[in-house]
Amino acid sequence: MPPTSSATATHAPNSIPSSRILLGRVLIGLASVLLVVAALVQFLHENQGMSFGFDNWRPVLYAFVLWSVALGVGQVLMRGEAGERALFILPAVLFTVAMVIFPTIFGFYIALTDWNLSSFAGQRFNGLDNLVTLFHDPDFWNALANMVFYVLMVLVEYAIAFGLALLLNAEIKARKFFRVAFLLPFMLSPVAVSWMVGKSMMEYRYGPVARLMRELGWSQPTFFTQPWIARLSIEAMDAWVSIPFLMILLLAGLQALPKEVMEASKIDGASGWQQFKEMIFPLMLPVSITAIVLRIIFKLKLADIVINTTSGGPGGATDTVSSFIYREYRDRSNVGYGTMLAMFYLVVIIVFVTVLLNIANRFMQRSS
Repeated sequence: MPPTSSATATHAPNSIPSSRILLGRVLIGLASVLLVVAALVQFLHENQGMSFGFDNWRPVLYAFVLWSVALGVGQVLMRGEAGERALFILPAVLFTVAMVIFPTIFGFYIALTDWNLSSFAGQRFNGLDNLVTLFHDPDFWNALANMVFYVLMVLVEYAIAFGLALLLNAEIKARKFFRVAFLLPFMLSPVAVSWMVGKSMMEYRYGPVARLMRELGWSQPTFFTQPWIARLSIEAMDAWVSIPFLMILLLAGLQALPKEVMEASKIDGASGWQQFKEMIFPLMLPVSITAIVLRIIFKLKLADIVINTTSGGPGGATDTVSSFIYREYRDRSNVGYGTMLAMFYLVVIIVFVTVLLNIANRFMQRSS
């Protein structure tokens, strides 16, 4: 009886003929060429570089669907059982390509065009002209400078949220009620807050906040006419909505701290400040850094409250990059330049968040 091994018995059925692998590669290659040719022909036709083309991008979509099917079949042909397992993650990959990668590439293409919806000239490729205009646009750099202020205010929001988390973690009366009450602003839409608070409560003639300010001695309580007061007013509304998010993250971290260590420090005679400085704050660093990074990412998208309350005024004092881009689309119908602003801001966010995460990781490694 010839000797057999378990390895041979296991791998023999999974051996794939070279002809089958070649067929899978050819199938994927042909589908890829078809997709690239269809997209290139339509791109040249749209930009008047070729008379032949399609009426719309629908044939390119069909080519993408065909490429997706060919990719799945090719994976099974080339890899066998491993290719069948790959089919389970293939829909997620294709969805990411269709909904993230392709729109991003298409956005970069639009950013390189002169496309104003109010112009009869239509879409026209202009290279890097929009980027040159961006670098010479003082309004954009003013909005970016305002974002520096709003991002720095996250530290103030964090301090307030930490104080509230400590308060709600303590043994106080009606603690459950206050936890729900402090979470209510987070349940509201920023658009609703901008109208309810910014347009109603802070209205300088009849708003209740304005009336209270008059009673306290401020003769003309105009919250949105002076630059720094307007910035602080926008920040106050955004903080009111967002601080509960920070608070609930920090509260969860506080409740996860080892109670035995806290009780032992009390027995040793440590004061509340000593407990916070030497134990609570260091142990909360991982949660704190995570909460701050998440809040900064959300803050970089600040637009709703600004658009509905001040539209960036007075004189761009409250503008954010997102609200500025929104007005570039809405008021000036400048699709090409607005898309260049969005793409440039996307690159700035990616670089900034990457650097921020690296700094946070190094800080965590040093403190551990």
